[in-house]
Order: sequence, then structure tokens, then C-alpha cells
Amino acid sequence: MTAYLGVDLAWGLGSERKPANETGLVAMDADGTIVDAGWARGVDAVTDWIVAHLGPRSLVAVDASLVVTNPTGIREAERQVGQRYGRWKVAANPTNLASAASAGARLLDRLTDLGVGYVSSTAAMRERTGPVAFECYPYTTLVGVEELGYDDERPRYKRLDLRVPAAVARQRRAEAFDELVRRIRETPLDPPLHLDSHALTAELAVLSGIHGPTHKHREDLLDGALCAWTAAFWERHGDQRVQILGGDPSLPSDPVDTAGRRPAVVAPARPSQRRPRG
Repeated sequence: MTAYLGVDLAWGLGSERKPANETGLVAMDADGTIVDAGWARGVDAVTDWIVAHLGPRSLVAVDASLVVTNPTGIREAERQVGQRYGRWKVAANPTNLASAASAGARLLDRLTDLGVGYVSSTAAMRERTGPVAFECYPYTTLVGVEELGYDDERPRYKRLDLRVPAAVARQRRAEAFDELVRRIRETPLDPPLHLDSHALTAELAVLSGIHGPTHKHREDLLDGALCAWTAAFWERHGDQRVQILGGDPSLPSDPVDTAGRRPAVVAPARPSQRRPRG
């Protein structure tokens, strides 16, 4: 089955009256070939897709809060995103036990019941004896991997810039998306990520329009690909080029949950984005 699964999870659970937002899904082999891609709505459908692609050592990378133990405020991993990547204008949305955005925790429960483990250290990732899941954040991948060239600021391919007129903001967002796709397709990456290897992800290279729902549809799929590639990048480079935010026992951290799991975000990092030694 597939080596790396990327899940850009819609954080809300949805309801009968209002279905959950789309989740972007990408399955990638070790050589960077995308073997499946698409979208699903709701934790049940996302779980079914993951199960259909699980292999004996699959890495499942999820852009959503999987382990949440803080009653209020912000998780330590999210705080460290801002501390380490804030210079690149990257920050994480806060989550806590009172948050309505709980699809990540629900998904992890479902996967746990199906025998999928959770890892928050490179050692545990390397030593896995079955499929495992972890939390990632595409923005840290984009600014943490130097080859992509985002040396000063994250690409603004998601939210509109409210400082400029709406029409201008939509056009700039589309251009940022197209530039990001161009860099992924044209930059020699280690490990590789071949967007052109699947019909749906190949379509991401078609120049964007400015229609909001269409843009979000494409963005979710691209983020799913980035999640899958983050899993491959972590396995390829380990601690040499990846840091575990919230997982350093020498720093403040959130309590573990009842299963002994610690909230953590796996984040590719330049040397300047790491905690200074000493």
C-alpha cells in the first residue's frame, strides 16, 4: 500500500444541517509519485480513505490538532510555531479542550481504534512497527525547506490580504498559489514530489482564477500533497532537518493525554528556525 498519506483536515466536525468543509487527501509513494488524490467531507469519510491506503509502515501526516490536553489558551507546540517561524509571518491557530475545532482529535481516536499509532519523535517514527500518524503544518514546511526559496516570508496563497481592495487581494492570492505550484514542480527536491504524476494534482499547474470556493478546493488538495511530502521529508532527513515543536522534554510542554501521547508538531526547519543551544 502507500508509504505517505497527507490529510489537510477540515477542523470542524460539521452537522446534518451543515456538512464539514472539504478535506484534501493525497497518497504518495516513496519515489514521489502521487498514487491517489481527492477530497472527502467528515471524519468518517476521511478515515475510510486512510484505511483504504494504509500499508504496514505508512506515515499519515495530518494538518490538524491531533492531541489536545490544555483546557484553555494555546498549545505549547503552537506557541513554538510563532516563536521559531514568526519572522516568516507564520503562526498557528490556538486550540484547546474548549475549541469547537475538534475533528483532529476525533480522527486520531478513529485511527487508534484501527491500530494506527501516534508518533511525536523521530526515534518513534524510525522504530515504528505499524502505520503511524503525526501532526504537521504546511506553512512550516514551506518556509523551513530552504530549497523552496521562501527566505523572507511565507507565500500568501491562503487568506486574502485585508489591507488591499478585495479584487487585488484575490488576484495576489491566485498569483501566490501559482508561484508556489511552479516552485514545487521546478525545484529539485529531496525527496521528490511529482505533482504531475496524478491527474488531479497535475491540474494544480493550471493558472488560478480568483473565485473563492474554487481556490479553496485547489488549496486543500495542494496542502494534502504538502502534508504527504512532509512525511517523506521527515523520514528522509530526520532530526537533521526537522524539529518537533512541543516535544522537547527540556522545554515547557503540554501534559500528555490518557494514552501517554504528547501534543507536538513535526516541522521542517532551517538552522535559524531552531532553538538556540545553550
